[in-house]
Amino acid sequence: MTGQRKKTSMGSTRKFTVFWPIIFISPFVICFLLFNIYPILYTFFASFHKWDGISQKVFIGIDNYKTIWIEDKNFRKSVFCTVRIILCAFPIAILLGMVLAAFLSNLKKGRQVAQTINFLPYITTPVAIGLIFSFLFDWSSGIVNKILMALGIIDEGLNWLGDAKLAYLVVAFMIIWKSSGYFMAIYLAGITSISEDIFEAAKVDGANAFVTFWKITVPLLKPITIFVVITSLISGLQLFDEPSLLFTGSGTGSRVVGGPERSCLSIVWNFYDVSFQTTSRLGYGSAIAITLFIIIVIFAMFGMRFMQGASEEDL
Repeated sequence: MTGQRKKTSMGSTRKFTVFWPIIFISPFVICFLLFNIYPILYTFFASFHKWDGISQKVFIGIDNYKTIWIEDKNFRKSVFCTVRIILCAFPIAILLGMVLAAFLSNLKKGRQVAQTINFLPYITTPVAIGLIFSFLFDWSSGIVNKILMALGIIDEGLNWLGDAKLAYLVVAFMIIWKSSGYFMAIYLAGITSISEDIFEAAKVDGANAFVTFWKITVPLLKPITIFVVITSLISGLQLFDEPSLLFTGSGTGSRVVGGPERSCLSIVWNFYDVSFQTTSRLGYGSAIAITLFIIIVIFAMFGMRFMQGASEEDL
């Protein structure tokens, strides 16, 4: 009888220890399935239909995907514009963040204040950023044109927000201004994790600040650089706030979707325009979203393998 009671108590204890973890984790699992997995699956289902969000769905197979890659010039242009902005903005922002982190790591006084000032643009509201830059680069009253004319670089104001050859540069500058502080914080954490003995040995060997930065700091920050590059690619492919708010969020910019001649049309902005703004082709917009999702997954998988290879080399 005693043995049976022990077995019964042990069985009830096991059930108790299994039951409560399931109860505590179930809210997260339910919310994750409802708000993450289900929308992805439903978007994938809708991408094979012709649907405006109101009428009945009409199954058309892979016609939406054929249209995206063969017929839709706006989608191809949005991919080109997105990649162009990424290449113009993120390399400079990453390099600037690394240089700022190296400078602040050697700063003795006012380090926290400098970190806060450099990080503030990253947490600034996107609407405010769009409004500020629309005034800064305004053709007639923008301070950027006034400074350039005062320096004698230009004779008359440039139409930054109305010229297709200049508009994407403004978007790139916005990203640089906003993201450099974030990259600085990431690199600063990496630099502080490097042993001080390495830098002391470099000083003993007679290495100056530039040689120490280029020969020691940059190579040791390689895993962080790879992480930053991959996450920048992913966030760049999801670009929407900066160009959209700059050209449609204020009264000073062009209200044409994608900016002048659609030179700043990002993939997500094109998706938003097709699905909710100019037209209501939710089925086609779902196909664009799934296509972007696949592109991001490919970049993420490639980045993870590349990061894994880099970490193995460091070991």
